[in-house]
Amino acid sequence: MFVPSEIFKAYDIRGIVGQSLTEEIVHAIGKALGTMALRQNHHTIAVGRDGRLSGESLLNALIDGIVSTGANAIDLGLAATPMTYFAAYALETHCCVAVTGSHNPSNYNGLKMVIAGNTLSGEAILSLKHMIETDDLISAPRGRVTQKDIASMYFDRIADDVKPVRPMKIIVDAGNGVAGAFAPELYRRLGASVTPLFCEVNGHFPNHHPDPSKPENLSALIDALKSGDAELGFAFDGDGDRLGVVTPDGEIIYPDRQLMLFAQDVLSRVPHATIIYDIKSTRLLSPWISKHGGTPLMWKTGHSLVKAKMKETGAALAGEMSGHVFFAERWYGFDDALYSGARLLEILSKVKNPAQVLRNLPNAVSTPELTLPCRQEGDQHAISARLKETASFPDAEKLITIDGLRVEFADGFGLARPSNTTPSIVLRFEADNKEALDRIQSSMMTALNAVMGDANLDGKK
Repeated sequence: MFVPSEIFKAYDIRGIVGQSLTEEIVHAIGKALGTMALRQNHHTIAVGRDGRLSGESLLNALIDGIVSTGANAIDLGLAATPMTYFAAYALETHCCVAVTGSHNPSNYNGLKMVIAGNTLSGEAILSLKHMIETDDLISAPRGRVTQKDIASMYFDRIADDVKPVRPMKIIVDAGNGVAGAFAPELYRRLGASVTPLFCEVNGHFPNHHPDPSKPENLSALIDALKSGDAELGFAFDGDGDRLGVVTPDGEIIYPDRQLMLFAQDVLSRVPHATIIYDIKSTRLLSPWISKHGGTPLMWKTGHSLVKAKMKETGAALAGEMSGHVFFAERWYGFDDALYSGARLLEILSKVKNPAQVLRNLPNAVSTPELTLPCRQEGDQHAISARLKETASFPDAEKLITIDGLRVEFADGFGLARPSNTTPSIVLRFEADNKEALDRIQSSMMTALNAVMGDANLDGKK
C-alpha cells in the first residue's frame, strides 16, 4: 500500500483529510502501531480524539486497524491530547494515540503517538511508513475494543495534587477546541470562578483559530479581561497541549516567561534540577534558572524531542516557546496545558496581585514567532543548511546550531530554524531595545536573502 511521505512529520503524523490523510491510510497506520506495540510486548493502546469534524471517523478507522493485529484498543472518545497521554499511565497501557490536527487548519487531522512509553518521532515515525509499504504487519484474530471515560480519573488526579490556597477568577478561551469540554470543569474543581469563552467544541472553529501562539487569536480574550474583573486569562490550542496566558491589562505572558515562574516553583522543591527550554526561548531564561539554583539546558524544538531529552537528562521541567510545558515533578513529563494552567493557579493563588507577579518577570523587546513561507516541503531544511554554511555575523558572540541557526549577540539574538510541520522558516528575535532588535532582524534577513533571494515575511519564496 502506498502512503504519502508528506504526512510523516518529525513529531507526529499530519495531513489533509480526504487527500493525504484518509480513513484507509489511518487504518493502515493503526495496523502498524498495533504491530509495533505487540513486538514490544504491549497489548493495549488507548485512543482519544480532539473535536475536529473528521475525528470520530478517523478514530474508528485507527481502532479497527489496531485490533486487526490482535492488539486491544481502549476508546476514550473525545479527549484532550494530554488526557490521552494520561490514560497511558492511569490505565497502564504504556501506549496511546491522540487523533488530532493540533493547531492546523480545520481540514487537517493527524496522530500523536506513544508506544512502550516513548513518544514517536523522526525515524520511529518513518518506520511506520516502511512497515505499511512492505506489509510488515501482524494479522491475527481481532483484539478487544472497550470504551473508557478518562475525564473523572484525570480530574481526580490533578485535584489530589494541585492545591490553590484561594479561589481565583479566570477566563478560559478554548477557541472551540477540545479543551473547552474539560478545562472549565477542571478549574472549578480547583475552586476557581471560571468564565468560559468559546468553550463549545466546534470543529469549524467559528470564532478564531485555536492557536494561542498567535497574538491575533488572543484579542477576544484580551477584550473580555479588560471589560471584566477576572485575574487571569487562559487560552488553549485545538487539542489542549499548549497554553497561552494573558493578564487583565492585556499583556501576553509568552510561554518562555511562564517557564520562569514554573522553574522558580519547581526548583524550590527540587534544587539543582535540570530545566530544559527550546531554542526559540528568551535568553533571559538561562540566568533566571541558574539564579534559582537550577541547571539550564537549551534544546531543539518539538514536543517529542523535548520529552526524549527529559528522559535522557532526568529533567524536572521543560518548556517550549510554542506553549508546550512538560512537568516531570509531580506529573508525568508530557505536555499538558490543562495541568500547566492548574499549576499556575496554585502558584498565583498565593499572592494578592497575580498580574504584578507576571509583569515583574524578566522581559525583553521581542517578536512572537514569525514565519517565512517556502515554495515546497523540504525547502526549509535546504535553506537552513545553506544559511549555516554561508552566513557570517562578525559581531556575534555565539552561533548555536542544534536546531537551525541561533545567533547570539551581546544585546540580543536572532533565530532562523526550519519548521518540522510546514514548509517554512521560523524566525524569532529578541533584544535589549527596539534599535538592537531592528539591527539583529535586519542582519538575519540579509543573510536569508543571500541564500533564498528576496526573503520577506509577507510573501512566499
